[in-house]
Amino acid sequence: MRTHEVIIQAGRPERYYWRDLWLSRELLYILSVRDISVRYKQTALGASWSLIRPLATMLVQTFVFSILIKVPVDPGVPYPLMILSGITIWTLFSNAFTQVSSSITANANLVTKVYFPRLLMPISAIAVSLIDFLITLVLFIGITIWYQFTPDWHIIYVPVFMALALIAALAFGLFFAALNVRFRDVGQLIPFLVQMGFYVCPIAYSSSLVAGQWYEKYYIMNPLVGIIDGFRWSLLGGKTHLNPQSLVYSVAITFVCLILSIIFFRKRENTFVDDI
Repeated sequence: MRTHEVIIQAGRPERYYWRDLWLSRELLYILSVRDISVRYKQTALGASWSLIRPLATMLVQTFVFSILIKVPVDPGVPYPLMILSGITIWTLFSNAFTQVSSSITANANLVTKVYFPRLLMPISAIAVSLIDFLITLVLFIGITIWYQFTPDWHIIYVPVFMALALIAALAFGLFFAALNVRFRDVGQLIPFLVQMGFYVCPIAYSSSLVAGQWYEKYYIMNPLVGIIDGFRWSLLGGKTHLNPQSLVYSVAITFVCLILSIIFFRKRENTFVDDI
């Protein structure tokens, strides 16, 4: 039986790049497993933090917005479930976006020592966010049982909005990942953007509060609005507000940004070794 050894070297023609990316899939698996193990290394509570953070956030937001401010909610939906569904999908996006944005600088030792398609690092960084997402989803299921709330057939769309959230994180994260190699200030900007995004997006409130307002047409241009509302809509049996036009904006803007980010990343890729 003959074996074939594939050698991937820097400077290969562009047409080989995507084939090299596929041939490096084993390295993708290794990087993903490493990122997951490093995530909880030397932590006393380990993966329990993925339960503690969203639970604490849900309790605080419920107290502030539901009890103190008394923000209106969609009929038939308990406020803790509404906010936890938003936190669940936001956690997936924000963790993936943060990990992708810092993936190149976090792997500087690999970048300077061996050549492989650098796109592997941002893609592998998504694995950590998936683990946190699944743990938070388990928490959501537990809360639905507590409230005796039963999802219906809309739940079949959950994987669709999961995929959209990850694609959006990759689309925006790739741009910052390439920029972060040259300008380390970007690393300080990422947490600020994530913090601002939490309040700009419909997580602690329903988009129904914006419906009919003059600024709604601008609000739904935020690609995460359609993703968060769609995920919440699918988890909560279609009982929450969802503007179909926001989904159109989400899909269109996400995929356009993904294409542009890949082009930008590929143009900057050859300079990573010099800038690091």
